[in-house]
Formats: sequence, structure tokens, C-alpha cells
Amino acid sequence: MKLAIPRERAAGEARVAASPETVKKLKALGLAIVVEAGAGEGSRIADAAYAEAGAEIAADARAALSDADIVIKVARPGADEVAMMKKGAMLVAMLAPLANKADAKAYAAAGINAFAMEMVPRITRAQSMDVLSSQANLAGYKAVLEACAHYKRVLPMMMTAAGSIAPARVFIMGVGVAGLQAIATAKRLGAVVSATDVRPATKEQVESLGGKFVMVEDEETKAAETSGGYAKEMSDAYKKKQAELIAATIAKQDIVITTALIPGRPAPVLVSEDMVKTMRAGSVIVDLAVEAGGNCPLSEKDKVVVKHGVTLIGHTNLPSMVAEDASLLYARNLYNFLVPLMAKDGSGLAINWDDDIIKGSALTRDGAVIHPLLKEGAA
Repeated sequence: MKLAIPRERAAGEARVAASPETVKKLKALGLAIVVEAGAGEGSRIADAAYAEAGAEIAADARAALSDADIVIKVARPGADEVAMMKKGAMLVAMLAPLANKADAKAYAAAGINAFAMEMVPRITRAQSMDVLSSQANLAGYKAVLEACAHYKRVLPMMMTAAGSIAPARVFIMGVGVAGLQAIATAKRLGAVVSATDVRPATKEQVESLGGKFVMVEDEETKAAETSGGYAKEMSDAYKKKQAELIAATIAKQDIVITTALIPGRPAPVLVSEDMVKTMRAGSVIVDLAVEAGGNCPLSEKDKVVVKHGVTLIGHTNLPSMVAEDASLLYARNLYNFLVPLMAKDGSGLAINWDDDIIKGSALTRDGAVIHPLLKEGAA
């Protein structure tokens, strides 16, 4: 069987779906590997490194994709790429299916069996396949560095002969993987860190990293997390109480990093324009939810803007800004996803369609949309 790794074509996407390390491992599974020329360039992986690992280098996307049995990517393919894939091919990538529901119909119409890596269920045996965690971890780290680059002061307290410098105050909104890494990074840089989340269970995690936990605690928060580990959307009454607490807290902050996302839904507004107005000039907001509408209505997609004296950073693809490490982790996630799907005798794919991981991530099969969240009539 042939597995193809095309060059990513999405604007600003520097990652790649395979590393020389995973190419070697995929070949050991009995797969023939073809990499489009230049696929690893954004991650500083040369074609020669892939060739040395045993891959064939294809001149262009068509040469890589036209007869591939398996296609692995970072971002969802464009219509032109889908048209290049043969009927019956398996596509594995971060397909953002809940935000792009029409894509699943296109995959089905093309006869492509599509799997969305971000839909892999968050169960114990799938931890090594969790692309949301591997990429969000890097996003949280990079968010702090981006904030530092635009904050015109230092983060740690400094004692000098000329006087003392007070530490910066950093507030993390949303304590998932990205939020936890942001807390840890800001603490390592010497900031005074606080964080908030609707899930009471995150309080201990925040405090274990040296942060102060800020949250409205009531009956609703006791059931604020889904069985899959995601935050539930809270009631309007809760949002009002939380907003009042945040309004009092946020006025004291130098840097705010927001990470709140609900899969398939618009991002909740956490920082209103009135709150931004209370922040002192020179403060920074990094909005990691800007692609889903933003946690702050003043954020602008893929732009850095200054409003009311506050700098708002709206980068939509922070992992791509540390592409080399992001690609290495993502490539391992993909490899770990593919291994259980391969026949033990090396004869090719042997997918167990009843497996929970497959049921969670498979969007299409044999010309039909099969994921329950994407079928006609699904909410």
C-alpha cells in the first residue's frame, strides 16, 4: 500500500504530517511512502532527510496523491487536492468537520474514507493520538512568548541598584492543555499568574503550577465538564456572575490569554469591550479562540491590533509558529493512530469500524457520511 504526505497549502501552515522518524516506522509497517517535494520545508525537514528515511520524493501533489491508498495531512485538503485522490483512499488529517460540515459530503462523494484527528475520543488508550493536546500544548507556550514580544515591559520582578520593577500580572482564561502550558510558561518567566475556568476540577491543576484560581463556584460548576473532558457551555445566569468577577479581576492584569473553545460552536465571549477599556495602556490580550469568533469581540483574525490602548493578538495557528516541534509531535500522533489499523501480517489496512476510536474519528465510509454529528438532521 502507498501512503502519501503532500505539502500543506493552507495559508500560514508550516507544519508537515510526517517526520523522517515516522517515515521509517511507517515503512516498517509495510507501507510505501511518497512525500511531495518541499513538504517539510516549513518545518526545516529537507527532502533528502525523507529520502534517507526511505521515502520516494514526488515532484508535485498529483504525483503524490493520484494513486495513494492513504493520505496524511495537517490541515483539511482543498477541493483540488480532494479531486486528485483516488476513490477508496483513506484521508487522515485535522479536518475541522464541525466547522466545515459540507466537506464531509465532498469526501463521501469522492469515495474517500475520511478520518478527523481532532475527533479522536479522549480515552486512555488514545492519549498518544491526541492532536488537540500535542498542538494546544505548544500553542499555550507560544501564546505567552507572543504576549511578551508585544508587552513593552519585563515579566519578572527585578531588584536593581536603580530601583525595583514589579512583576507583570498574567491572567489565563480557560485551563485546558493550552491554558496549563501558558500558566507554566508565564510562571517560569517570573510573572504573577492567575487563571479561571468553569470546571472546578482545574483549581488543583492551576494551584499545582503556582497560579491563583479565580472562579465563581456554585451548583452549576459541579457539572461543568463533559465526559469527554471538554467544558460545557454555561447558563446565561452563570455567565453574568462570571463576567462580574472577571471584570473586577481583568482590570488589574497586564497580559490576558484566552483559550476557551467549545467544539463546533462559536467561542464564548469572555472579555468584553468594556473590560478591555478598564485595562491599562500597554496591556496585551492573546485570543486563542479567534478562529471561532474570539473570546474577545475586538480580536481580529490573523492580525495584531491596538484598541483602547490594549494590544490584541489574533494568530489562528500558533503551533505553526513553532512548526518543527509541532510537526514532530503531530507526526507521532498520526503514526500512533495508523498502527492499530494495519493488518498484523503486513497486508494493508484492517480497520475495525466498531472500535470506539474509529467511531469517534471516522467521518465517511464507502461513499456515505457516517459520523453521527455530521449526518443529515444532526444538530
